[in-house]
Amino acid sequence: MKKSEPLVFAATSDIAGITRGKAFPLSKLDSRLRKGVGWTPTNVMITCFDHIAPSPYGALGDLLLMPDAETAVDLDFGDGAPVERFMLGDITDLNGAAWDCCTRSILKAALARLERVGGVGLLGAFEHEFQFRGDTPAGPQGYSLHGFTRRRAFAESLMAGLEQGGLETDTFMKEYGDNQYEVTNGPAKGVRVADDAVILREVTRMAAQHHDDSVTFTPIRDTAGVGNGVHIHLSFLAADGTPSTWDSAGPSGMSSVTAPFIAGVLKYLDSIIALTAPSAVSYLRLTPHRWSAAYNNLGFRDREASVRICPVTSDDPAKIARQYNFEYRAADAAASPYLALAAIIHAGCQGIEDHLPAPAVTQQDLSELSPEDLAAKGYVRLPQSLEEALTRFETNETVCGWFPKEFPAVYTAHKRGELSVVQDLDETARCAAYEAVY
Repeated sequence: MKKSEPLVFAATSDIAGITRGKAFPLSKLDSRLRKGVGWTPTNVMITCFDHIAPSPYGALGDLLLMPDAETAVDLDFGDGAPVERFMLGDITDLNGAAWDCCTRSILKAALARLERVGGVGLLGAFEHEFQFRGDTPAGPQGYSLHGFTRRRAFAESLMAGLEQGGLETDTFMKEYGDNQYEVTNGPAKGVRVADDAVILREVTRMAAQHHDDSVTFTPIRDTAGVGNGVHIHLSFLAADGTPSTWDSAGPSGMSSVTAPFIAGVLKYLDSIIALTAPSAVSYLRLTPHRWSAAYNNLGFRDREASVRICPVTSDDPAKIARQYNFEYRAADAAASPYLALAAIIHAGCQGIEDHLPAPAVTQQDLSELSPEDLAAKGYVRLPQSLEEALTRFETNETVCGWFPKEFPAVYTAHKRGELSVVQDLDETARCAAYEAVY
């Protein structure tokens, strides 16, 4: 009989949105929770293509990756395969201080700012679309029972895996695109919102592997088809747990904290999208009439708006207050959930601090307006390439000032290193490269 030593993988979601880390024996868990595992600064420059972008750190420096026991996932698919064990964590220096480029620590700082300037905590969830790789089977697809039934066994394994990972399971559906599905989970609080997103992506990949299949969360596989978005649902809770997002007397139901928060997100959206939609192919999806996002607008039940006020299913004020939330739609799974959420929160906090007025709700096709009409209404076309998005990010001093001092330069250098790998590829080859990664 073969002997084996169970291992635990200590993980970080890096700038590329890739879950990287180190494994250690389960028998050493208590020790590793106290002292972590060694990590290297230059690891932050490993792009999604496993190419190291020019690094300011070189071969110098040492860090620690500290696993968080509250994120532990023990995943047993019941098929005799080894149990998958992993934990998410924070990157610190050798004295335990948060490292400037630790994505999870960056989110924690943003959440602390939200509590400080808004007096509220975050409740939220990420909604994910993904596709199975391979040929599209015959038969009805979009939203069909037939399409769902083909993946029922996978879906039931996935739901069981998410429950083992500590997530509140919600829905699974056959989406519109070829081999495209959507999985959602219930809301969580604070940093756990992003933890859940990382866990969901990895458990989805593991479930597919256990069914001898492969999935991709790439922003877009083929421009002739649909893209895979990540929709980030957000709402607020007061310190006592009372819902604080809705106010019946507020514009479109927005409370006194929600209105300036959303206004801040819209004001800085063209500068933070480099962190929420951060791949070369992300901008092939963010175009008008793709049910994604192309302008910095707030919509009411409008799935082309960058931020959308979601519908409620009750006329009871108490239930409305619990249900009312808004959805950031200009994101995809090439982004680390921690960075995407941190950027949105910081933008919203800036809106609160600057007392921005409530944004108007659009109910028209903005692509039909001229640039002059858009500007008159306060709207801008979002960046149409990652290069443009990075330039808007790094030249916006306010936005860069939200992050630790060395992070903006590291982030842009990392992303330009990523772009260097695909710069000579045509559109089809670029899409294929990202499909293989995500």
